[in-house]
Amino acid sequence: MELKVGDVVMLKSGGHPLTVAEVKGDDVLCLWMGMEGDLFRETLPLAVLEQVEEEDEDEEEDDEDEE
Repeated sequence: MELKVGDVVMLKSGGHPLTVAEVKGDDVLCLWMGMEGDLFRETLPLAVLEQVEEEDEDEEEDDEDEE
């Protein structure tokens, strides 16, 4: 898996979506917002992350039109 700044990832074990802020080799600096709006950051090994599939905005609009 190759990540770039701005990608959205999650821990393989679950949890909140994380935004990739920096990639250095196998280390990934991730940012996320806490429940009360606090900004958190942590450097995590690439091996514990999985990329989140981004939904296509056009598909979302189509789904809303069908309702």
